[in-house]
Amino acid sequence: MRLTRAGEYAVRSVLYLASQGQGVVCNRKKIANAMDIPTQFLAKIAQQLAHAGLIEIVQGSKGGLRLVKSPEKVSLLDVVEAVIGEIFLNDCLLKPESCNRHNACAAHMVWQKARKQLRETLRDATFDKLLQENRCYNPIEIQADG
Repeated sequence: MRLTRAGEYAVRSVLYLASQGQGVVCNRKKIANAMDIPTQFLAKIAQQLAHAGLIEIVQGSKGGLRLVKSPEKVSLLDVVEAVIGEIFLNDCLLKPESCNRHNACAAHMVWQKARKQLRETLRDATFDKLLQENRCYNPIEIQADG
């Protein structure tokens, strides 16, 4: 499994917003420039993140994007699944009816376990923890909008 470009850009976007703090409106162009995201792609991702209730899109000359939840309440799992949908490692996990052997298949059990572990790992990785690591971005480049 490989994270899509949209998933990666969504993580970068939320990381930027989390660095600014919950409720702070951030200029879209600043986000795109600081996090190396094409502006058109950011607009698409923002729609998906807003639909998931993670961010708000603020219209107008002073508009932009804002994180609506605190960084400790937003996980990598929330962001990734907001953009790519629920994580499934194999079709038999998504649609058990697609395989007659899923109840007795040793590989199916491994896929289930791996999916569970991956989702738990991503769920535990909240944006406040990511910011504490201070490795995903250059803090000099990410400064409060204003």
